[in-house]
Amino acid sequence: MSSNLNTVLATPFGDDSDPRGFWLLLLEHVEHLQVRNFAADTIRIRANYVRAFALWCLERDLTQPANVTKPILESYQRYLYRYRKENDQPLSWRSQNLHLAQVNQFFRYLVKYNHLPFNPASELELPKQPKSLPKAILSPDEVERILAEPDATTTLGLRDRAILEVFYSSGIRRAELCRLRLEHIDVDRQTIFIKDGKGQKDRYVPVGLRALLWIARYVENARDKLLLDQKEPTLFLTRDGKPLNPDSLTEYARKYIQSSGIEKSGACHIFRHTMATLMHENGADIRYIQAILGHERLETTQIYTRTSLRKLLEVHGQTHPAERPDDDSAPETESNQ
Repeated sequence: MSSNLNTVLATPFGDDSDPRGFWLLLLEHVEHLQVRNFAADTIRIRANYVRAFALWCLERDLTQPANVTKPILESYQRYLYRYRKENDQPLSWRSQNLHLAQVNQFFRYLVKYNHLPFNPASELELPKQPKSLPKAILSPDEVERILAEPDATTTLGLRDRAILEVFYSSGIRRAELCRLRLEHIDVDRQTIFIKDGKGQKDRYVPVGLRALLWIARYVENARDKLLLDQKEPTLFLTRDGKPLNPDSLTEYARKYIQSSGIEKSGACHIFRHTMATLMHENGADIRYIQAILGHERLETTQIYTRTSLRKLLEVHGQTHPAERPDDDSAPETESNQ
């Protein structure tokens, strides 16, 4: 088990000796996923959401999955809808959907392996997820301002500049960047090898010469100062010589965005959104962007066709009657008076 999964399953709940209780059946389900080589993040997420549901059931004296009916699941769905986080904000529709979908997968497993005769969640109607656009997209000038924030004369500043350059050039996810190794960088082919990306899928991602130069500067001038174990293969290291974790990357990226004075929310993922949007605006085929980002479905990538405004503005300016130069209704300027 990964350390994160160990944290989720650190404390037994309910009757931990009941073979039909939530605890032992969840452990069996986790082992089933591990044996079939499911991604560690997938297993952790499944265990976390099933655990949350089990605790909710135990508070209502529902000690076994066999006690759960469709009306009980509908009650849990209403609970998720009304739930408020510490900041008094509700759970997002995506989060509500994910809670229920993972519980449904757990019950499907229980039916498949004869722990239950039927799945009470099979006909549960999940909340529809809104097709929301990325909250913020950076302009090229804004990106350059952020990239200039790390102090590249220091060891950690040079590391952080290289990290931001990689994010912007390749659009990789933060977890993928944390797992990068030295041998994953192919300078001759100008590619980065992504090992076990989302869905445990490998892929090659193009990376620009500028990002490669910053990686080279980091490796030559900073990485050895952070390295404690000569056998450590990870590319980007903490001040303690260990691989970075995704949450730390989020803190670094958000810090540099804020210090640049750019009032847009976001962290690591904003570079991914920005790269895809700007590439599409500059003529990149959406199918190539899909391959770079590692999206399984094209419809996931097509969100960037809705955020690419430059071409829409050009067409609007060229064809809308009110935008034509000979429009008599345009307000007069001082030079026309």
